[in-house]
Amino acid sequence: MRRLITLLASLALVLAACSSSPSGPLPDPPTPTSYEELNTAITTDGEPTVLNVWASWCLPCRSEAPLLAQATRSHPDVRFIALNVRDTERNAQEFMAEFYSTADMVHLSDRSGRIPIDMGATSGVPITFFFSSNGELVNMHLGIIDEPTLARFLDEIDR
Repeated sequence: MRRLITLLASLALVLAACSSSPSGPLPDPPTPTSYEELNTAITTDGEPTVLNVWASWCLPCRSEAPLLAQATRSHPDVRFIALNVRDTERNAQEFMAEFYSTADMVHLSDRSGRIPIDMGATSGVPITFFFSSNGELVNMHLGIIDEPTLARFLDEIDR
């Protein structure tokens, strides 16, 4: 019995340590968007753009988020858009508070998850799209993005 209590207490501490719920007020939820609205923004604003598709329940998305947040600071001439898919508002807000609170990004949502498919990708996350300043798709990366790949693709669009 003593072992069971010790085990349960240890489990409770581990679960509490792994909790990613932010303290304090949550940011506004990501703005719902459509494929047409997103496509118009990418093709008409004249800025190179990185569009990262993520979900709070996606472990690879959680891994790459700090790298993307840092990239927003090191590449101020590139617009970063974070598109949350198939998620709840609350979970998206908590993810944004945890990973993107200091990142300069536009936060959008697609509850159906249809936009990445309409853009020629899959329904899986993460996906990162790289657009030139004229709105042309230069690269698309499926899966978690690492620092060398991100740097290479950013160099291609930030010329």
